[in-house]
Amino acid sequence: MKKSFLSLLATLPLALSAPALMAAPKTPVAAAHNHAAQKPVTILISIDGFRPDYLQRGVTPNLNALAAKGISASMRPSFPSKTFPNHTTLVTGLVPDHNGIVANSMFDKRRPGEKFTMSTEDAFWWAESEPVWIAAEKAGIRTATMFWPGANVEHDGLRPQDWQQFSQNVTGVQRVNGVLDWLRRPAAIRPAFVTLYFDTVDTAGHDFGPDAAETTKAVSDVDARIGDLVKGIKALGLTANLVVVADHGMAAVSQDRTILLPSFLNPQDYTVVEDGPFAGLNPVAGHEAALEASLSKAPEHVQCWPKRAIPARFRYGSNPRVPEVLCLADSGWEVLRDTPKKPVKGGTHGYDNAAPDMAALFIATGPAFKAKGHIPAFDNTAIEPMLRDVLGLPQGSPRDGVNTIFGTLPK
Repeated sequence: MKKSFLSLLATLPLALSAPALMAAPKTPVAAAHNHAAQKPVTILISIDGFRPDYLQRGVTPNLNALAAKGISASMRPSFPSKTFPNHTTLVTGLVPDHNGIVANSMFDKRRPGEKFTMSTEDAFWWAESEPVWIAAEKAGIRTATMFWPGANVEHDGLRPQDWQQFSQNVTGVQRVNGVLDWLRRPAAIRPAFVTLYFDTVDTAGHDFGPDAAETTKAVSDVDARIGDLVKGIKALGLTANLVVVADHGMAAVSQDRTILLPSFLNPQDYTVVEDGPFAGLNPVAGHEAALEASLSKAPEHVQCWPKRAIPARFRYGSNPRVPEVLCLADSGWEVLRDTPKKPVKGGTHGYDNAAPDMAALFIATGPAFKAKGHIPAFDNTAIEPMLRDVLGLPQGSPRDGVNTIFGTLPK
């Protein structure tokens, strides 16, 4: 998630009906409301921008321990490999072209003059797909979300029973303590499905690049928070299904790997919706043919297609919110609307979802999962169907993926 967008969200107030985020006194196990007899809680944890190979840096003992006793994989994000589209895919089972969140920034002809950004809460933009917490609430399963894109938005008059408005000022320690406070409640008001979100690995990856010491430090820090969560759950006498995911990976970028749109397109022919790893363009009225004719002039390291010709493997281009032209850069390159005001450095994402450096972390462990070790890569559309199986929800329809992660739940 781009830091500049997150800073917008950080100014928003905390949501109502949410627990205090500061650490609460520990409840002795002996007085923990007989937690051990309760069904396992399922916790979906997103570590934004966490590549699977970060587990090999020697700083993730807690995540590696979870992987060793459960299931792990290198997971393919959906295209575009951006934060909001993929977080929505993870909880709806639909690729961005079908879930309606086709990019971090987008327009809709039904709302002239409006632009969706990562601070948009208007339910109109989110209404094309139903997240799993809403399906759970409809089924009488209590849910709580400690941050997740769209988790603060009403669907069919429903939200999670407990939710927090995203803020970067809420530390990882406070986020974990908030979740543990929810789990410390009596069974009648304790959530059975929880989401938890960490953004610091992505922020470090953007600012410093995926190979930087600062990014490794962020990886180590979030691993420690996972350790805190595991210890806290154990202290409460609870059991839990933990599903740890990322939305995408991260690629290093540099000033000498940039391509400017005006170097091969006429700026009078188009407007830019979004640029970076890919550029989404809409033609100026009357310039449609001229813009399309220029796409063949794209230089090395960038490919451009009219919307109707986007390669089928991207599963992208049928939604009206997708711009009329897509220009996609090679991994590590950027295609920009103009000369950048600051030197290009650090890292970014949004590239071909099959690119190795866009791969995302997946780990699952708990009573619902047989220990399988490392399994072959799979598409992230499998996560929501898997969560439905774990929660005992019927499979929704339509879906773009099926639960390929496990078959029959262990007895």
